[in-house]
Amino acid sequence: MNTSTEGQELAAWAKMLADSTRATVCLALLDGRAWTATELAKLAGVSRPTISEHLNMLVDGGLLSEVRQGRHRYVKLAGPETAELLEGLAALAPRRTEVANSLSAASKRDAFARARTCYDHFAGKLGVALTDAMTERGLLDWSDGVALTPEGARWLDELGIVVESRHGRPAVRSCLDVTERRPHVAGAVGAALCTHALQQGWVTRITGGRALKVTGSVETFGLPVGVVRELLSRS
Repeated sequence: MNTSTEGQELAAWAKMLADSTRATVCLALLDGRAWTATELAKLAGVSRPTISEHLNMLVDGGLLSEVRQGRHRYVKLAGPETAELLEGLAALAPRRTEVANSLSAASKRDAFARARTCYDHFAGKLGVALTDAMTERGLLDWSDGVALTPEGARWLDELGIVVESRHGRPAVRSCLDVTERRPHVAGAVGAALCTHALQQGWVTRITGGRALKVTGSVETFGLPVGVVRELLSRS
C-alpha cells in the first residue's frame, strides 16, 4: 500500500469522528455497554432517523459493531483498541474549564474525574494512582513502552486475578487519561484488574455513566492510604 492510499484511508476514518453527534456517540460507548439507537438519539439530542444514519456510518467504518437481539439493534465499540484510541484522542483535545451550574452537575463531574471505566479498565484518579502504585512496586516496567514484570505476574496470581488473553490484544498497554492527562494501564491486565474489583465490590458502578464509587478495599491493590482517603472522601 502506498502512502497516498494510506492517507486517503486515514482521512476517511478521521471523517467519521469529525461530527459532534458521532463523537458524542463514541464517547458514550466508552462505558463498555451496548446501546440502542433510541438511547443514543436521546443522548445526542437528534431524531431517530438521524442517529440511524450516523450509526450506519460508524458501523460500516469499523468503529462500532452491531448486536442483534430479536427485533432490537444494539451498537457498541468495535473493541478495546478502539476505546483506548478514543480516550487518547479525547485527552489530546483542548479542554475548556467546565463550570458546573448546579450541585448535581458538580458531583457528576467530580465523580467522573475521580474514578471511572475507560471501556473495560480503570481511568481517572483511580486508574492513574493504580498505575503509579504498580510502577513504584516494580510490577510494571516502562523502560521500553510498558510491560508487566515477573513480580507483577506473581502479584496478580496472589490476588487470584486471571488475565484473559485475546489474539491481538497486548497484556499491558498505556492509555492516556482524558482528565488526568497521564497514562493509566489498559490492555488485558487493565481489564482483569477492573473486572476483579467490580466482582469483589471494591468499586461499584454509578447509574447513568462511567463513574465508579470506590470502597476502602481498593487498598488491596497497594494504593497509598492518602490516595484511598481522597477517593473515598467524596464517594
